[in-house]
Parts: sequence; C-alpha cells; structure tokens
Amino acid sequence: MTYIWKYKTPEGFDDMLMNSDGEYLTGLWFEGSDDEKKHKPDADEKRLTIFEMTEKWLDDYFYGKPSPDIPNIKIEKLTSFRRDVSEIMKKIPFGETTTYGEIAKMIAVKRGISKMSAQAVGGAVGWNPICIIIPCHRVIGSDGSLTGYGGGIRNKELLLLHERKYSL
Repeated sequence: MTYIWKYKTPEGFDDMLMNSDGEYLTGLWFEGSDDEKKHKPDADEKRLTIFEMTEKWLDDYFYGKPSPDIPNIKIEKLTSFRRDVSEIMKKIPFGETTTYGEIAKMIAVKRGISKMSAQAVGGAVGWNPICIIIPCHRVIGSDGSLTGYGGGIRNKELLLLHERKYSL
C-alpha cells in the first residue's frame, strides 16, 4: 500500500507531496513538477508518523535550521551507482553547491577509474526520488548554471537562495 500526504510550503515555493509505504518515506517532490511522474500521486491519503516526522524536518529546513536527523527513508531500485551519487549529495552542506563534474570525479576516484561521465551523474541526480532531504538541488552545471531539476528550475533557484540567506 502506498500513502500520500501534502505539505504546505512557505510562500513562493510550490507545495510538496510525499509518499510512504506506511513506515518509510519513499518519495518527496514538488506538486505539479516533472518529478510527479516518478511517484504515486493517486495513493491513499493518510496521516502517518513518517509524514509528521518529514513535516517537522521540512519546517526546520524552511526556517533555516535543517536537522541532521532525517526521517527514515527507503529508496527502491537503488543501484550501486545511484547510491554513490546519493551519498555524495547528502554530504553537500546546506547553502553550498557542487557540480555534476565534481561528483563524477569523486566517483571515479572511489571506483579507481580514470574518468566518470558527468552526464551519467546527471541521470542519477535526476532520478533522486526524495528531493531536499537528498539535496539534488545543490548540484549545478560546471558553469554555475541551474540545469536540470525535476522539481522545476524556479523551485531550485528559490531553494538555493533560501539556503544562502540562512548560511551567511
């Protein structure tokens, strides 16, 4: 069974939806975004403890004090490559960014290979089913451009501005 819950974001951001299997957070995305295709928006609406925990985490995030204690998440279809990319994204500090190319270099070093494709990293970043908590919005183009965000470029820009405001 899959459950859904809506989170009312601060003004300016699109509201968010979250999925759960009843125990774990399995999806978090901006309502009406391209990311919606990865999730089950037609699930049963039910207030769950995991949704309450996620709402608390999001409240703290939007007030500039994200908790290091993230809600329990479960990611399906997680390949070793996607896991590597997700683990690197989780280490990008609040208010900072990195590039697809920098992540590719880190994975190449970890795997003992000479080169990793930044485009492949982009695919893994875009696959991320739990936005903000796994901060794919903090990954940008090598020229500083805000490329590819399933939650919408406007939300990506707002998230980065929000984080910079609180990390000064």
